[in-house]
Amino acid sequence: MPKQTGYTAEHAAAGLDTKFPEIETLPDQFPGYEIVLDDPEFTSVCPKTGLPDFGVLSIRYMPDKLCLELKSLKEYLQCYRNLGIFQENIVNRVLKDLVRWAKPVWAEVKGDFRPRGGISTTVIARWPRAKRG
Repeated sequence: MPKQTGYTAEHAAAGLDTKFPEIETLPDQFPGYEIVLDDPEFTSVCPKTGLPDFGVLSIRYMPDKLCLELKSLKEYLQCYRNLGIFQENIVNRVLKDLVRWAKPVWAEVKGDFRPRGGISTTVIARWPRAKRG
């Protein structure tokens, strides 16, 4: 008999339908270069326990025609501070929103989260996405 974990479908989807502010963009002036942005004090909340999660969120992307405007990115990322959302969902949601607003050539979002219960977690999501199969 499988062990009951107490996690529900609601826990798994927590935070994914949250409405976030738009990340503003500005026109890119140069082709073929990479931008790396780090939020070394990223925080969110575990949707099951309500305990805080701390980590470093890194965003790497190659602009096509648009660059992320940093003040609006900061305001967007601060919305996660009190949001109950799993670490995997954070990384994939940030990637989805980055692609939506900046439409980069490629992008990568990495969450390097501090240990909880002795285990640290690193989650990396890339766009274009790899095919399942």
